[in-house]
Amino acid sequence: MQKENSLRSLPRNVWVMSATSLLNDVSSEMLLNIMPFFLANILGVRTAVIGFIEGIAETTASLLKIVFGALSDRLRKRKPFAVIGYALSALTKPLLYFASAWGWVLGVRVADRIGKGVRTAPRDALIADSVGKDQRGLAFGLHRASDTLGAFLGLGIAAFIIWWTQSRSQLLTVPTFKLIVLVSIIPGVLAVIVLALGAVEVTGGDTGAQPKRLSFREMDARFKYFLFVVVLFTLGNSSDAFILLRGQERGLSILQVMGMSLTFNAIYTIFAGPLGALSDRVGRHKLVIGGWVAYGLVYVGFAFSQTGWQVWALFAVYGFYYAATEGTAKALVADLVPESNRGTAYGLFNAAIGITALPASLIAGLLWQGLGIWSGFGASAPFFFGAVMALLAGLLFLRLVR
Repeated sequence: MQKENSLRSLPRNVWVMSATSLLNDVSSEMLLNIMPFFLANILGVRTAVIGFIEGIAETTASLLKIVFGALSDRLRKRKPFAVIGYALSALTKPLLYFASAWGWVLGVRVADRIGKGVRTAPRDALIADSVGKDQRGLAFGLHRASDTLGAFLGLGIAAFIIWWTQSRSQLLTVPTFKLIVLVSIIPGVLAVIVLALGAVEVTGGDTGAQPKRLSFREMDARFKYFLFVVVLFTLGNSSDAFILLRGQERGLSILQVMGMSLTFNAIYTIFAGPLGALSDRVGRHKLVIGGWVAYGLVYVGFAFSQTGWQVWALFAVYGFYYAATEGTAKALVADLVPESNRGTAYGLFNAAIGITALPASLIAGLLWQGLGIWSGFGASAPFFFGAVMALLAGLLFLRLVR
C-alpha cells in the first residue's frame, strides 16, 4: 500500500488528536444531543430561544478561534492551546447538572464553546503540520472518524441510560438528564490527559519563518472565495438540534431519536476516513460539491417528511454529507495557505462557520415558528431554506474556487 493511503504511516500526533477528540466527543455528545429535549421538554423553551442559545455559543467560539489561531502562529505553539481548550470544556460541562433555566444552559454552553474556540484552530494546524500534502485528507478524515465514533459511543451510553431509567416515557426527565451529566465527566477528563501526555509540537518546513498577518487583501483568492461560499452555505446550515426536534415532531420518542442519531454517527464514522483519503486522490473539490448536493437533497427530504422513520432514514443519509465534507474542507484549507499561517487560516475558516451559526440558527428557529412569507411551510420552512442556500453555495464554489 502506498504511503499516502496507509493509516500505519500517519504520525503520532494524528493518532493522539484522534483519540482526544474521540474521548471528548463521548463526553460532549452525551449532552448535546439531549440538550434540545432538556430545553423543550423540561424547561419549556421555544425553538427561537434554542436557536439563539446554539447561535450565541458557536459565535463565541468562532471569535476566539481567530485570536488563538493567530496566536499559535505567532508563538509557534499549538499544543498548549489545545490542552487548555479541552480542559476548559471538561470543567464547565458538568455544571449543567445544576441548570434550572435556559439562561444557565446558555452560560454553560458559552463557557464550553470558549474552550472550543481556544483549541480548534491550533489543533487543526497541529494535525496539518504533522503530515504532508498527500496525507492531509486521510489525516483529517481519520480525525473526523474518531471524533464521530466518540459521538456514536456517547450517544449509545446516553441512549442506554434513557432506556434504563425511563424506557416508557416519550419525553426526557430531570433525573435522567442529571445522571447523563455525571457520567459525561469521565471521558472528558480522560481526553485532556491523553492530549497532555501524548501530543508533541512539530517544527520543520517553513514553521521557522515569521508568520505574516493573513489579511483579506494578501490571502490567496481561492481561500478568500472559499470562505465566502462557506458562509453562504452555513447560513442555511442551522443547528442539527432542529433535525432532532423534527424527528420528535414526526412521532419519534426520545429513545428513538437517540437511535436516529446513532445511525447518523455510525455512517459518519465508517465513511469519514475513506472519503477523506479519496480526496487525496481525486481532489477536494469533488468531495465538497458531492457532499453539498447530498445535503441539499436531504434537507428537501426533511421538509417533505411525514413520518418519524422517514426523518430517521434521511438522517442516516445526512451522515454521508458530513463524511465527505468535514475533513475534506479542513484539508483544503491547508492546501490554500502557507504552513506558517495555518493557525490563522483555520481560525478564519472555523470562525466563518461559527459566526454564521448565530443567524443560521436564529433564522431556522423563526422560520419554524412561521416567519413572514415562510409561514405557510410550518416546521418544513428551515429545511427548504437550507436546501436553497446549499444549492447557491455549490454553484458559487464551482465558479469561484478553481
